[in-house]
Formats: sequence, C-alpha cells, structure tokens
Amino acid sequence: MIRQSQKTERSPEPQNGQPAESGEGWLGHNRSGKRRLWERLNPRHRKGLRVLAEALALRQNHARLPETTRSRLDAALGDLDRIIRRIAALLAEVARRTPPAG
Repeated sequence: MIRQSQKTERSPEPQNGQPAESGEGWLGHNRSGKRRLWERLNPRHRKGLRVLAEALALRQNHARLPETTRSRLDAALGDLDRIIRRIAALLAEVARRTPPAG
C-alpha cells in the first residue's frame, strides 16, 4: 500500500510581506544552526577561526608526542625562531640602508 504524504501548503509570504523562510528552506535544504552561523561570519573571521582551530589541533598533537620527540621539536622550533628574527633584522637593515627609488 502506498501512503500519501501529508503536504502542507506554504503561502509565498506572510502578511507583513517578508519571506517566511530562507531560500534554502524553500528548496527543502534544512541548514543546521552551526552552518548558518558559520555562513553569517565575515570571511576574514572564518579564516581566523580556521587558523585558531588548526593551531589548537597542532598543539594537541604536540602534547601527544613522546617527551624526547617533543623536546627535539621544541629545540628545532627555537632554532627556526632565532633564524627568522635574524633574517628580519637583516632585511630591516638592508631596507634602512637602501636609498629610496626616484
């Protein structure tokens, strides 16, 4: 036996003239609240949230490493940080000594 589904008619707009639902709702795509919140955020904020989430995941992975591996990784990151600061200082010195174009 085939059952008939109960269809409810939707009026295109309520009395005040504003749409009752979003276009997604009309198309039958129900969006979760989290998805709607994510879509409302500014793309710059979404990028920032993604970077923070990735940093948190990396920090959690770092915490799960064995102590010897973690100490070696920390030492390598410290060396990399010192090299980056040295390069930044050298670039600033070159920029200071270079005469302006023109």
